Formats: sequence, structure tokens, C-alpha cells
Amino acid sequence: MKLFLAFSFIFLAFTAISAQHEYSPIVEKEVKYQDWTYKNVVDGKDVNLREFAKGKKLVMVVYFAAWCPNWKYQAPLTQSLYAKYKDKGFDVIGVSEYESIELVKKHLTEKTLTFTVVSESETRDAKQKTSHYEYRKKTGDTRNWGSPWNLFLIPSEIKKDSEFLAKKAFIVNGEFINDETEIFIRKQLGLSAEDKKVASAEKKVIEACTEKEVTISSKKP
Repeated sequence: MKLFLAFSFIFLAFTAISAQHEYSPIVEKEVKYQDWTYKNVVDGKDVNLREFAKGKKLVMVVYFAAWCPNWKYQAPLTQSLYAKYKDKGFDVIGVSEYESIELVKKHLTEKTLTFTVVSESETRDAKQKTSHYEYRKKTGDTRNWGSPWNLFLIPSEIKKDSEFLAKKAFIVNGEFINDETEIFIRKQLGLSAEDKKVASAEKKVIEACTEKEVTISSKKP
């Protein structure tokens, strides 16, 4: 009986730790994703997504809140994939949500993020007023803040005169799984599979994204 209780405790503890991550697979969903123009958080210039995507093979649009621990975990993984494939037709554009421009700039510097980042909203009370909120709810994302939320655009499939950049798109309702995402990117770029063993997603103890800013612990389960 004591042994059973010990195993039960370990299982429940591991489940609680793992549940703090918000990993999600890449799936194709109907989204009816429209074009937008937002301000670049670094230089304040307008960035139009349709123009941004021209001449590229794959664009990842990642919506995030800079204070969210789930995003803070994915951020360096996003930067790594961007750096590795930006010369092969891949690009990333971040859409900042629910945080001031000043603090987003600080976040980009601290995390050494070099891909383009624009801002859709600057306060947390805008949550249910953003396109980010509407899109993720359409695709079945039931999380509170939905940070990060990833969407992949294939520029060659964008119709010039269409109201939508994509009626269907590959999306991730949460943190992407790094190895799965890299395999997807390579396939879309027409690159052969890398000769490596696909590792399972690393698990770290973090707090799920909440209204209050929290920090990531370096402890491992």
C-alpha cells in the first residue's frame, strides 16, 4: 500500500509539472486569416504582412505576450530556427500582445531576438478585442491568454486579390514541439530530412501563462 501511494504521488507530481507547459502539435485548421499592417516595435514603421511574405517560402507568425513564461521558453527556440533557416526562404514575424512597446523592446534585447516584431495591443484589458483572440478561439484554443500562438503561411499559396491570406493554415495552439516544427519547416522549404534522432520535447518546471508575470524556474523534474 505504501509503495502504491509513493508511485501515485510521483505520478501526480510529474503530471502537475508537465501540465505547466502548453505543448501542441502542428495541425491544419480553417482560420480565414486576413492581412494586417502593424507598427514595428523597434523603429515604429508600418509592416504589412502580405508584403513581408513576398519572395519567401514559409513565414511563421507568432503571437506572444512578453511576460508569459510559456513564450519565454519558446522564444529562444523560435530564434534558433529563424537563424538557421532565414537564408533558405524561412522568416518569422512576432506579433506582441498585451504589453507596452517599451517593455517589449526590453524583452527583445534580453532574449536576443532578431526577427521582426510588431505590436497589435499594449494592455491586458485588450485581450478579447484582438484578432489574436478571435483567431485562436476559432481554431479551438481554450487557453486563457493563448501565448504563444503560432501560424504558418505559405506565401506561394497566397492569392493576390483574395480577402484572406489563407482560408486554412497550419497552426500551433500553444508552444511548438521543436523537433516536429523543424521537420515541418525543412519539408516546406524543400530540404531533405536531417540525419538525427528526433528527441522528445524537453520538460522544465514553469508556470502556465497567467495574468500575473511569473518567472521560469531552472529546476528540472
